[in-house]
Amino acid sequence: MIKLTGLALVLALTAAPVFAQTPPPPPPAEAKMQAMAYVKAAGMSDLYEINSSQIALEKSRDPAVRKFAQMMIDHHRKTTAATVKAAQAAGLSPMAPALDAGATASINELQTASAADFDRLYIGQQFPAHQAALDLHQSYASGGDKAPLKTSARTAVPIVKQHLSMLQKMPSGKGADHAM
Repeated sequence: MIKLTGLALVLALTAAPVFAQTPPPPPPAEAKMQAMAYVKAAGMSDLYEINSSQIALEKSRDPAVRKFAQMMIDHHRKTTAATVKAAQAAGLSPMAPALDAGATASINELQTASAADFDRLYIGQQFPAHQAALDLHQSYASGGDKAPLKTSARTAVPIVKQHLSMLQKMPSGKGADHAM
């Protein structure tokens, strides 16, 4: 057994600071199979990506993070439009996307993050958000109840995989530490 003196214990506990990180919540289980729940979850996921990335454009000073953020805005606006079009083709009338309390907490955390912590928090939130989105789209593509939305979900999968691949390569994300 290793004994630490009081000073050694304090140093050991403070050597690696712990920062709060609030990843957006995963979509509900019914979103993986039911059309309206899928549309709502996909819309919220895209809205979170757009909003968080708009904050990144304002706060980040890292050119790679800023480039990634702009790509997130562009791609997720397109996936939102594709989901809405597919929902309409399936005979649904989707409502405008909205954030739930968990996604709002994630956005608030980014808005209040210090400049020193921002990139790490942003990238840190992006991993679980994209992993959840990948699971949502893959699951709905294979087991969803409306063909046009299944096709749209299938089309979103490689986009989300590309985002995850890029996140792994970002220095501020330390992507190798995250499982996919």
